[in-house]
Amino acid sequence: MSTRPLSRRHLLRAAAAVAGTAVAGPLLASCGSGSADPLERLRAGGDVVVGLSGERPFGYTDGTGRPTGESPEVARAVVQQIGGGGLVAVQLGFDQLVPSLLEGQFDMIAVGLTVTPLRCQQVAFSRPDYIARTGLLVQAGNPLGVATLAGVRRSGATLAVLQGSAEAEYALAAGIPAERTLPFDSQGSLVRGVADGSAQVGALTRISLLDEVRRNAGSGLEVTAGFSPVVDGRRVFGAGAFAFRPADHEFRAEFDRGLTALQESGRWLEVAEPFGFTADNIPPRDLTVDDLCTRTPDS
Repeated sequence: MSTRPLSRRHLLRAAAAVAGTAVAGPLLASCGSGSADPLERLRAGGDVVVGLSGERPFGYTDGTGRPTGESPEVARAVVQQIGGGGLVAVQLGFDQLVPSLLEGQFDMIAVGLTVTPLRCQQVAFSRPDYIARTGLLVQAGNPLGVATLAGVRRSGATLAVLQGSAEAEYALAAGIPAERTLPFDSQGSLVRGVADGSAQVGALTRISLLDEVRRNAGSGLEVTAGFSPVVDGRRVFGAGAFAFRPADHEFRAEFDRGLTALQESGRWLEVAEPFGFTADNIPPRDLTVDDLCTRTPDS
């Protein structure tokens, strides 16, 4: 998958192909109404444009081009509460999502983006959508005996991470040298990198790794137990959320209200469960984005 910046014409073609929708005119103004403001567009029955990166089970497109996964399905439920029509997806490389959002190529990122202090300086996050532990992808039997990133550092192994991911930040915080961190541009290529020995260990959200191993039977890989990464001497929550442009504060606030209602009603679990999420992944009601942006210790 190319990670080159997309031209407007390329972007329109990509949106139409991925979403199975004919897109005409400016992308953000053509999804069901004439308004480029996403909240106005949704209230008029239009669609929201989401950025995806093909990460299962968080955000990807199915065989028909329909955006799905935990994040798009939760977003779709919230959008419908607001009065919107549905979702249109633009799929890019993971490390292009934040800059492309800020450039106005779509309305929000719906890939289960982990909240980190660095990202909080760039985008505005919704309330936490889920919490999840980090996992390590290793050869069957875990011959290196690694269980945490500190263990990876001590083992001398090369670590596969997704380019621009929270796990890349966690690896740096764990003291793993840059020359022993191997970035990949997609979740699938990361798994293949560990399978073919390019890297001895991979790090990603455990839910993602379990899904990859399930879909790649016979790969000779397994996933370790989940753990909370350590940053600045503290264990931190791994929590994902939806990302918005900072200027779209009214849209984000309205989306937050819908997401909170979805979680409190029990419908969030109904929507997320088919993708491997359980009640353990529901964030504590008092966990806030401000907490995550300042790295609240895990508890």
